[in-house]
Amino acid sequence: MPEYILELHGITKLFPGVKALDNVNFQLKAGEIHALMGENGAGKSTLIKVITGVHQPDAGEIILDGKKVSFKSPRDASQAGVAAIYQHVTAYPHLTVTENIFMGHEKRTYGFIQWRTMHKEAQVLLDALKVDFHATDLMGSLSVAQQQMVEIAKALSTNARIIIMDEPTAALTRTEANRLYEITEKLRDGGVAIVFISHRFEDMYRLASRVTVFRDAKYIWTRNVSEVSEADLIHAMVGRELTDLFPKPELEIGPEVLRAERLSCTGFFKDVSFAARRGEIIGITGLVGAGRTEVMETLFGVAKPDGGALYLNGAQVQIRSPQEAMQKGIGLLTEDRQHKGLILDWGLGRNITLAELSQFSKLGFINEKAERVTAKDLAERVDTRAKTLFDLAGSLSGGNQQKLVVARALTSKLDVLIMDEPTKGVDVGAKAAIYEIMGELAGQGMAIIMVSSEMPEILGMCDRIYVMCEGRITGELSRTEATGEKILELAMKKDGKTELGETG
Repeated sequence: MPEYILELHGITKLFPGVKALDNVNFQLKAGEIHALMGENGAGKSTLIKVITGVHQPDAGEIILDGKKVSFKSPRDASQAGVAAIYQHVTAYPHLTVTENIFMGHEKRTYGFIQWRTMHKEAQVLLDALKVDFHATDLMGSLSVAQQQMVEIAKALSTNARIIIMDEPTAALTRTEANRLYEITEKLRDGGVAIVFISHRFEDMYRLASRVTVFRDAKYIWTRNVSEVSEADLIHAMVGRELTDLFPKPELEIGPEVLRAERLSCTGFFKDVSFAARRGEIIGITGLVGAGRTEVMETLFGVAKPDGGALYLNGAQVQIRSPQEAMQKGIGLLTEDRQHKGLILDWGLGRNITLAELSQFSKLGFINEKAERVTAKDLAERVDTRAKTLFDLAGSLSGGNQQKLVVARALTSKLDVLIMDEPTKGVDVGAKAAIYEIMGELAGQGMAIIMVSSEMPEILGMCDRIYVMCEGRITGELSRTEATGEKILELAMKKDGKTELGETG
């Protein structure tokens, strides 16, 4: 038996004007969880597509079970026992779980699909994963975490020996992530080899025995996880020391710009009061389902409150729509950049200027030259990595999509910028860039409201922190008094009592 089930030697992949992989190496053992880490654009996604037969390498070789192979299509890779589970599940929502599991390799007898056999086999796979739904359920009725379980079942239905998981925990709660950890470890113990791609160090330390780092399309190194520190990883991924990941500037806090008093929305939150001042970064954190996003969407006019009052610069206001919020100086960077933050089929330049096209129009005609100049300046300011302004937003990595949403906010003259999970699913280098932009905007007198499930960035970036639980604010902490323990205690405080729960 060869030492490695899969080996890639000297893999190079070229696209017009771009070297996506530059002489990279990768080795995977059977029954191993191997973490693959790197910034967005480092070449991880391209490597997945080479392994799964979506792309063919321009140089190098792939060795499976000690023999050289060439995957001309995803079907070739699947038949060889290779499967991939992507961050954004490619599901058919109007079909059943069974149909999604067996899509492309249906059970047939004399040309007829054997539905009873497929439902039975699908349920056996689901039972092995200990899920709480059935093979006959519609895919669209499942949560993101449940849909990922279906993807794992689909991989097992093809007898996959190698499973690649691309950012599987990015959209999961802590409880869901722990469940995924357990399933991943069970697959490993059953002899399945797993490539686990993640931006979260927690994922790597919990699961992987080895880690490989890519940077700028190049292979950097492979090491045992037990011998790697976070500082080692960061330096390998970004090529420099990030001694100050949270570049929080010390600013003079100005006058109050926004204040919510006993704001309520039936079924979501009640009696929520807080304030934000110029030059200040405030954090909103707490339990999953605490109502944080709903409060922010109400401030932005997406939802209408049924109680309480909102004040801007001392004057009471009513905000009936996002357009009115923008006109009054409130901006929102949504957590769901894929569906609510960007038009993926548009170029990145037009996505940046979309909210303020009136700046570039006169008598119904758009000054495209001025629009491009502004878009280019803002894209460069947030360090968006793309070849041209005409690259489709959907073609960018997650981190660059997030930077694109930030760039759009900079086109408007805002007093308040709400950032809902601004670093979700982005790499450490992109996080540092976003934090720096937050500091710059606060330095210009803007009030920043950051909703986050990431305890380190809440503690590292915020002047004040409001903690929510079940639709209510349970406490306020200053930067100097805030600790992870205090935040966790407030996040589990229900009706004046502290109970077990999960932060997120």
